[in-house]
Amino acid sequence: MAADPKRRTSSEGAGGQARTRLARAAVVRAARALFLEHGYAATTIEAISGSSDVPPATVYRLFSSKLGILKALLDASIAGDDQAAPLLDRSDIRALLADADPIKQLSGFVGICGQINARSAPIYRILLSAAGSDPQAAGLLGDYTRQRQAGQGQIASTLARSGVLRPGLQEQDAADIIHALMSPEVYRLLVDERAWPLARYEQWLGDILVEQLLARPDSGGDAAHSVQRKRDRQ
Repeated sequence: MAADPKRRTSSEGAGGQARTRLARAAVVRAARALFLEHGYAATTIEAISGSSDVPPATVYRLFSSKLGILKALLDASIAGDDQAAPLLDRSDIRALLADADPIKQLSGFVGICGQINARSAPIYRILLSAAGSDPQAAGLLGDYTRQRQAGQGQIASTLARSGVLRPGLQEQDAADIIHALMSPEVYRLLVDERAWPLARYEQWLGDILVEQLLARPDSGGDAAHSVQRKRDRQ
């Protein structure tokens, strides 16, 4: 009996997609190791091709350029996977934005921020270094910063709509505070340079965000202590 052409085409298509994913993953892994060892400027497409065992033509087809590889590496480091869905569209982020408890919201976002910074810190340093001499890398850094601002602005917007910001604090000011405190620069200073454990960084970040952003509860007590109790229960 002859094979069904439609089934054969579907199987071949799935196999091609799997090979493409494997090739992309191999290139990204190789680029990460080479960028960290030699720097962005000194790493060539040919070196990445040789290390990943993916032909140069295929590397160019998949990523267009070395900057495209760096962008894919940064995206995967931020998201924790190679899925195309933006962070704001992911179920855990949507659930936190919809949560009515501001302490739980901030605690959840602190955990996500810590994970993102831990994964992406080495790649962010590569991007910062590249941006100093490469205009296209500088553009990518600007895009990444704007994306962070937009995402963190959603947290401030949600808190403002809920009416839980401390008296006198405007939504834009709250967004600026979140953007500064959750920044990779603060993470690098405390975790990489001052050798804070990740848990200590997250506890500090949660406490200071609550202190800076939220009105104190009417029942009295320190709001920062409330986030400690909330995190202990999770």
